[in-house]
Amino acid sequence: MRSQIERYEKLGLRESLPKIYRYPIACREIGLILREAYIQFPKNLQSIIFHDTLAAFRLLPQIQTQSAVSAVHFLLQSVEAALPKQKRNMAVKEFKLAMVAHKRRTKLHHQEEKDSFQLPHDVLVHIFSFLDMQSLVSVGLVCWSWNLAANDNHLWELQYVVLYGNAAKRELIKQVQGQNKRHLQDPIDTGTITHWKEAVNGAYTGALAKKLTTNRGYCVHCRTVVWLNNSKCPNVHSGMISEVQEIKPVTPIQVVEYVVDDSLSLASSSDSDSDSEGGPVSRLWALPRI
Repeated sequence: MRSQIERYEKLGLRESLPKIYRYPIACREIGLILREAYIQFPKNLQSIIFHDTLAAFRLLPQIQTQSAVSAVHFLLQSVEAALPKQKRNMAVKEFKLAMVAHKRRTKLHHQEEKDSFQLPHDVLVHIFSFLDMQSLVSVGLVCWSWNLAANDNHLWELQYVVLYGNAAKRELIKQVQGQNKRHLQDPIDTGTITHWKEAVNGAYTGALAKKLTTNRGYCVHCRTVVWLNNSKCPNVHSGMISEVQEIKPVTPIQVVEYVVDDSLSLASSSDSDSDSEGGPVSRLWALPRI
């Protein structure tokens, strides 16, 4: 059985902080760990968490997103609630310095944007092809040109294959071709045979939907909480990438429970074949096309 320090380090929080898309999540997890469990940990683990907190504040100026600012304010509230006076004062000082630097860099960044040029559409599509589904949806909210690129049919065809496999893709194409023949329409290019975003949306239900709306999961092979990539563990197990079914989605509070006593209350995240109205699935697919 791993120690608390080993389980905390397995979370990979410090390594995730420099990554813009993981920074807010890592900040919130550190904040929850501070609030819910800091006092329970041995001093050596407390020291590690404290230095990760300082690292999060120092990295803020490099993360030019509103979600990062919101997450770091949550972390500050946790610092003020959980840390002893001396460490709290040190952390608050780092936060204030980070906010000043962040504002300066944001102002400079806005000025650079005015003088910058837009990347060509095909370049944006190529860059976006490396994103997972949640990130692809998110970049579509940045601006009109990014929204256009993020809705490229080929990108969503790639997402469909990642989530459901080539066999499911071929079966869907056969179904659409059959419908096309029944309606006596001329054959069409298989590359544009369907709206792949709608196809992903149509199959995006139940337990899979829950897994795809979280960034964290418990891998039964690694026996630890891992960062997810399209609902899959990024680690290789016996030469194979884990399947979606081998991952249990976890909430931030379950991450804390895992660090404290190696237990996860997975009942609340049990697989289900139905989605509640207004839940994470409907919110994701409610994102508009600009």
